[in-house]
Amino acid sequence: MLCGAALPAGAQPLKVTGLIQPARILVDKWGVPHIYAASQDDAFFVQGFNAARDRLFQIDLWRRRGLGELASVFGPAYAEQDRAARLFLYRGDMDAEWQSYGKDAQRTSARFVAGINAYIDHIARKPELLPFEFRQLRYLPAKWRPEDVVRIRSHGLTRNLTQEFARARVVCRAGLASDEVRAKLSPRWTTRVPDGLDPCLPEDALEVFHLATDNVRFDGATLQASRLPLPNQETLEGSNNWVVAPSRTSTGRPILANDPHRAYGAPSLRYIVHLNAPGLDVIGAGEPALPGVSIGHNGKVAFGLTIMSIDQEDLYVYETNPANPNQYRYGGKWEDFRMVREKVEVRGAPAKTVELRFTRHGPLIHQDAGTRRAFAVRTAWTAPGMAPYFGSIDYMQAQDFTQFRRAMQRWGAPTENQVYADTAGNIGWVAGGLAPVRPNWDGLMPVPGDGRYEWKGFLDGARLPYVLNPKQGWFASANEMNLPAGYPYKEYKLGFEWPDDARARRIAEVLSQTPKASMEDMQRLQNDVVNLNARRLVALLKPLSSQDRAASAALRLLSSWNGEERASSAPAALYEVWWSRHLGNAFKAAVLTPAAAGAMDAPHPTVLLESLEKPAARFGKDAVRKRNEVLLTSLSAAWTETEALQGRDPARWQWGKLHFSLFIHPMAAILDKAGQAQVNVGPLPRGGSASTVNVSSYHPDSFWQAHGPSFRIVLDVGNWDNSRAVNTPGQSGDPSSPHYRDLAGSWAEGKYFPLLYSREAVRKAASKVIELVPGP
Repeated sequence: MLCGAALPAGAQPLKVTGLIQPARILVDKWGVPHIYAASQDDAFFVQGFNAARDRLFQIDLWRRRGLGELASVFGPAYAEQDRAARLFLYRGDMDAEWQSYGKDAQRTSARFVAGINAYIDHIARKPELLPFEFRQLRYLPAKWRPEDVVRIRSHGLTRNLTQEFARARVVCRAGLASDEVRAKLSPRWTTRVPDGLDPCLPEDALEVFHLATDNVRFDGATLQASRLPLPNQETLEGSNNWVVAPSRTSTGRPILANDPHRAYGAPSLRYIVHLNAPGLDVIGAGEPALPGVSIGHNGKVAFGLTIMSIDQEDLYVYETNPANPNQYRYGGKWEDFRMVREKVEVRGAPAKTVELRFTRHGPLIHQDAGTRRAFAVRTAWTAPGMAPYFGSIDYMQAQDFTQFRRAMQRWGAPTENQVYADTAGNIGWVAGGLAPVRPNWDGLMPVPGDGRYEWKGFLDGARLPYVLNPKQGWFASANEMNLPAGYPYKEYKLGFEWPDDARARRIAEVLSQTPKASMEDMQRLQNDVVNLNARRLVALLKPLSSQDRAASAALRLLSSWNGEERASSAPAALYEVWWSRHLGNAFKAAVLTPAAAGAMDAPHPTVLLESLEKPAARFGKDAVRKRNEVLLTSLSAAWTETEALQGRDPARWQWGKLHFSLFIHPMAAILDKAGQAQVNVGPLPRGGSASTVNVSSYHPDSFWQAHGPSFRIVLDVGNWDNSRAVNTPGQSGDPSSPHYRDLAGSWAEGKYFPLLYSREAVRKAASKVIELVPGP
């Protein structure tokens, strides 16, 4: 039986060492904690205390993974992951680091972790409160230091190291022209192979980088590290947000909507919290191991984020000294790797000394003795102010657009589109992120590390684009290429690799056709499953016919389909089998050499669609016939496979019978079936796809949804109690809590709960009261 209990509440206040004045946590019926404190110091202290109360195993695992301390509790199998993580810790000046986040950053972090530590002390006195994961794995949670919060850099969303590697792989086997199928560059841009680069890199060159940024995985009862293959996380990064001006809403007030997309798990990555203290009244979601909130509002200003594709990483390739493998060539001379030796504690075995090597550009991740080459990552992570999302403690207190934009000019990571709205009726957009200046290359391929390719500092954040009160009355972002017309992209070279714009086009379609948007309209849009890419492909199929039984049947099924990918849809089931398992491969085989096709995964959706719509550019002579053959042959194969998956009667097909959500707890693999049933949530049938506003990216081999919006928020700016939110599978990390999985059904159905803000509304909805008083 899984153990873990909530704190006692009611008449007997809980004495907490480190709390300065009495404080109160009101937990509402949806599991959202509303924290009321006498000072901001105490508010952040109680936020840390409460995060540990609800998510202690999750945040302890987060800390151990980021600092490289897994082997100390999980054994020798995790020592290599520890070494990898330590390569990417912030090792710079801590004074500069704290100053990068605005005033009181160090104090805020110190109070937050003091609250976590106070809860750890509390369960030391009341061991029955220890979460079941610690009992199962037989270890105790560790105390935090303030700098732990910001030194960990490997948890953030990053770009574009894996894309550089993927491009080099294609170039090695087939040349740059073939890579135009894998990745569409925008704004319009032509890259080249950097002088001095051999693009044929070792296949395992990024293994250490992936290990450093991977989740903690368990496999079987022996507690061995496991690597579960996932779709390319860099291509999955995404989110939707939009903001609508009072002139375009039915409320006469701005509406702000945001649904960030990340990998799914149990418990949820996001955690909703409300902090109330003199000078602070902010509510929204953040990551549970960080103070403050990154998406929400402060009673005057509302904010929400998506990823913007600013390139913050480069892979450097070095020649090593044949006489001394601990040296690399730089500036015509041999330069020593900087060596750092650290001790990794290992449970059940002697401590292991690991060697961390660095070049002047960053951590060394691979060395190939045979070719005398070494590989290091240069990343903006190593600069002050780059702790992912921590900078939200600055912008979350902004009182107007000027203050908000000023805070975003200091923003480091992840690179973002922030939408903005305030109670005065203003709406806006601000891009943020630390952008390296590459004076003589574009960052799209690895470069020699011999001194010819050097960053020239970072772009002034004030030069990133922004908009205040756009004329159209709304602004939206969905990770698409959204640099404004006339922006000097050739000079700044922020980034050239962006996700497909189907979501952005659908959001724009709906917002532009909704003269007076309501809160309900915005909730429906977040759950919209219309696939505009599917509509484009169906239009290509309409004039076609076939003598092939399967192809002919598929054409009939799709001919009248409107592209809506509901879980109950038969056409959606056929379409997604076609799209993810057949069409891309058939297209690659038709327009690429076998070597080029084998060097890449799926073609870029925009390139695929544009090539099919205008076939002459890629199919060559007799292009239309060849294009039609690709469409019909791959569609026939998809029909045959869908019959094998769901039977020969298409009336019984449903996309949601194939496509599912399953929220898996990190420890599930080492539990028995009964334990797995308690910690995992699902499976739940799903509609949508990677191309719908309600993003539902999946593993093509299993149709298991890997990524999408676990948290959604729609803010009625100024009438805050009318705001709505949902977080799946629930707010709590304790499987025995009623709030562990209670929101999953609502989330799957597109439903929300009220994100209450006023003290009276919170009081009426409270289901639990936790009184805290200073202890000895």
